[in-house]
Amino acid sequence: METIRASRVPSLHIPAAVHTTQFRKPHFFNCQITATPSSSFSLSVHRKTLKSKLFTAISPTVSTESATPPETEPETRTQQEKFDWYSQWYPVMPVCDLDKRRPHAKKVIGIDVVVWWDRNESAWKVFDDACPHRLAPLSEGRIDQWGRLQCVYHGWCFNGSGECKFIPQAPPDGPPINTFKKACVAAYPSVVQNDIVWFWPNTDPQYKDILTEKKPPYIEQLDDPSFTKLMGNRDISYGYEVLIENLMDPAHVPYAHYGIMRTQQPKDRVKADREGGRPLDLLIEKLDINGFTANQGWSESKFIPPCVFYAYTKPKVDQANGSASSAGMEKSSEQRKFALIFICVPVSPGRSRLIWSFPRNFGLWIDKIVPRWMFHVGQNLILDSDMYLLHVEEHKIMDVGPANWQKACFVPTKSDALVIGFRKWLNKYGSGQVDWRGKYSGVLPTPTKEQLMDRYWSHVVNCTSCNIAYKGLNVLEVLLQIISVASIGIVAATKQNVISTAARATLVLMAILSFALSRWLAHFIYKNFRYHDYDHAFR
Repeated sequence: METIRASRVPSLHIPAAVHTTQFRKPHFFNCQITATPSSSFSLSVHRKTLKSKLFTAISPTVSTESATPPETEPETRTQQEKFDWYSQWYPVMPVCDLDKRRPHAKKVIGIDVVVWWDRNESAWKVFDDACPHRLAPLSEGRIDQWGRLQCVYHGWCFNGSGECKFIPQAPPDGPPINTFKKACVAAYPSVVQNDIVWFWPNTDPQYKDILTEKKPPYIEQLDDPSFTKLMGNRDISYGYEVLIENLMDPAHVPYAHYGIMRTQQPKDRVKADREGGRPLDLLIEKLDINGFTANQGWSESKFIPPCVFYAYTKPKVDQANGSASSAGMEKSSEQRKFALIFICVPVSPGRSRLIWSFPRNFGLWIDKIVPRWMFHVGQNLILDSDMYLLHVEEHKIMDVGPANWQKACFVPTKSDALVIGFRKWLNKYGSGQVDWRGKYSGVLPTPTKEQLMDRYWSHVVNCTSCNIAYKGLNVLEVLLQIISVASIGIVAATKQNVISTAARATLVLMAILSFALSRWLAHFIYKNFRYHDYDHAFR
């Protein structure tokens, strides 16, 4: 679960009854967003009564029969029912976090790729991150003066189609060895959609025009000018399956994110614990090889495999004529629409990447005056607050085997309906886990807690806004230290009769304040851009 958090953001509120128009807009987990003077937009989970078509609701007295998870579908299936992990579009990175001046290294579904801007074709390109000469990483190279991707190991240069255009070591009067097929670098089909670079993980020439046959999932709100669309991304130290499950699970919010995400409590119910958790009625409406849709009362969500999970408000139907309400009315509190969009990228076993965006059609001015990095401070804290829990959970699932998930995990209530739905889809169509094509041994990485919750390498270096803020705040810290030392130096070096006592006192005070601010700023930088531990016992 994510939240938007920024410093000194005026109060914003979405009422529980959200009115929609014409088209569907994502909303998430029956949520309510609130921005407080302490600078956070909080998600509040609401309950509506629904009948489950796929999953049995459990009464306070849980029976053995009703608590039994759905059985795994038989393994016998036709080829058409098998989900092909390598015949899908995969997101690489948001365009806003890519620098056109340099190549970028990324790993997606176990494939090392390099993303770079071809100014000759005005397009983002995705290549294998290996020079055909000696397999040096092209992502460590540069864009030369002619707009070609140059390998800096021996200087070989490639155009946007992957053709080798220059081999410095080849005699100019010799055979044109740069035109040989083996001199070319593998280029993947790629496209920018919703301001995200996507690629097709197959370089076979038959897929050169795959975009005419199949396109990446399209999310309307990300292209709607009436919505905000700030994006973020972070490399996560647990796998794709656990990442998606976590985002599909609203019941963990009051507990794992206590103190960060404020959940609204129903007035007619006595809190059973400090956090105020309660039953949630979630319903899977349709599940097939193309994913599933879920009903959450006044909002719906959709999983589009393999990567996209988002939620949207249902159109409010006019009871008089059965049609959706007009969009021409002035935007009231009931017409405010909000989306939570999560794009989950499988990187390697135990590694994933999350791209998120929370477009809304109100409060657009906030995104124009509040830097993006301020929102990311709170969003990263949300990710950190259950990072270690999910990392350990993933290792336990691996110990029992992904195929035994439903036997090992006790999921008796309807609040787990979406998680069960995802595991059902994964087992029935996706062979129970991501197809890594035998590249990995199955052993998960075991980082330290500091490595697990590191923010700098997992986010800051990959976010243009946070990277600029990090560098700027470090400069400010050094400047404050210089002011502090200089002020003390002036007082020490100046004779007493040269400057007044008041001026001396002012310089001393300035030195103390500058030093104190530099120390506070150093702490702020470390906790928000480097590492922030989260101790649930004392929240």
